[in-house]
Amino acid sequence: MNSTLKIDPKDTVSVALEDLPASTPIEKGVTTQATIPAKHKVALRDLKKGDRIYMYGVTVGVAIESIPEGGLLTTENVAHEIDRFSAADRKSDTTWSAPDVSNWQGKTFMGYHRSNGRVGTQNIWLVVPMVFCENRNLAVMREAIAETLGKGQRSKYESLFKRMAYLRAQGASKEQWLAEELELESDDFLSPFPNVDGVKFLLHGLGCGGTRDDANALCGLLAGYITHPNVAGATVLSLGCQNAEVRILEQEIAKRDPSFDRPLHIHVQQESPSEEAMISRALKEIFVGLDQINRLERQPAPLSELVVGMECGGSDGFSGISANPILGNVSDKLVTLGGTPILAEFPELCGVEGELMNRCVSDSTAHRFEKLMKVYATRAEAVGSGFHANPSPGNIADGLITDAIKSAGAAKKGGTSPVVDVLDYPEQVTNPGLNLLCTPGGDVESTTALAGAGANVIIFTTGLGTPTGNAITPTLKVATNSILAKRMSDIIDFDSGPVIYGQKSIEAMGGELLDLVVRTASGEFTPAAVRLGQDDFLPWKRGISL
Repeated sequence: MNSTLKIDPKDTVSVALEDLPASTPIEKGVTTQATIPAKHKVALRDLKKGDRIYMYGVTVGVAIESIPEGGLLTTENVAHEIDRFSAADRKSDTTWSAPDVSNWQGKTFMGYHRSNGRVGTQNIWLVVPMVFCENRNLAVMREAIAETLGKGQRSKYESLFKRMAYLRAQGASKEQWLAEELELESDDFLSPFPNVDGVKFLLHGLGCGGTRDDANALCGLLAGYITHPNVAGATVLSLGCQNAEVRILEQEIAKRDPSFDRPLHIHVQQESPSEEAMISRALKEIFVGLDQINRLERQPAPLSELVVGMECGGSDGFSGISANPILGNVSDKLVTLGGTPILAEFPELCGVEGELMNRCVSDSTAHRFEKLMKVYATRAEAVGSGFHANPSPGNIADGLITDAIKSAGAAKKGGTSPVVDVLDYPEQVTNPGLNLLCTPGGDVESTTALAGAGANVIIFTTGLGTPTGNAITPTLKVATNSILAKRMSDIIDFDSGPVIYGQKSIEAMGGELLDLVVRTASGEFTPAAVRLGQDDFLPWKRGISL
């Protein structure tokens, strides 16, 4: 087994697959000059100050001081640097080697068919506020229905806290309080609505006080959720005077689904006789709606109806060589089957713009990608930041010392197929094939946008571990390494670690992951984020987040 990995013949660095002490011989006769922690990069030749550093076959940084052959790359001796790009200079190349998908030809998943032809992987009733002023009312409604809808809608920690309070009232000692354990979850609860996957509440902090563009984007995002194939009906609460007006929401719904016919109930508090009357009416409507959508049943659907959002977060130095390439293989398989992968996180495509523009199916698509990338970068720089600041402290500690290194690995999620469309936030997917979606790199903002764009399954790769999920779209967590998969097994669904040491191929594990996607879409497998009720929702306030 090799102790390091050189990803591309052009690369001037290699990835340490394990902790390497100083004086360890590695590939090409190079000997480490210092301790190289696992996941970090070692120079394969002497690098002078000003030399470009190559990894994944692209520029990922520049030496800001001399680095000896066998030396460790750090934030002290390397700075972010990328190759310049221009759509005008692109070399169009949409040829690619489609993978063998014979094992999936003709296969189906069991989904919920909507009248507009789209297919959901869940059957959800959605409750959304037009403005943060309504968040409390949503919380009251959520509490009101939690126990009726069962353990999945109610915190299992509530009984623990109640038992501790009871012991304290009885005069028990602190040691006795702390000895209490979580109760084992019971499987004997019978939901009154077995064909409903839950009532989901999208609390947020926007809707008023920001710019009109913020309000319009929020309305577009909420419309994406309301018209989403995983959503069977929705309740909307509006205060009445906010920037995010109901009329804008209705326009955005019509734009996404002109023949929208699912149950939709809108309540304006300033037009209601009382808060109590509004909440009571909304709860009654939800109950009737749940009875209605509970009559829907899963039916076979072709795999071409899968729209898979691709996300990474808590990334590490193995993300770009295990989990992300595996996801890229799934992406290519999905495209071959007629499905739709969505690659987002534009700050984490920094440095691979040229390759992606070459893969665009048209000049207009390439130019739109270039424009969105450059406008986003300019906005970030205007507030004193920039794409270079995207890597988090955790990323850096685990070997992703420049945004370009992080981006080159993150882009592997998109596989090798042509780019058929480029979407701005919060637009919705309309063309099958690989789509690029402008979002921040932040986990929850990006997954929120992916669901709003129409993803009916999300695959989320992580090297450090994160609980992130989504309110309406089941989110599969893929660990980049087996250590993480074991340590945080309660939040991880798939271990891609065997790829790192050559125990399994990317092709084979891509097939395994696609099978898990199909099982998830059919309701046969429940991802950890869904089991844990990780219903994250965070709209993007444009121009602030990386």
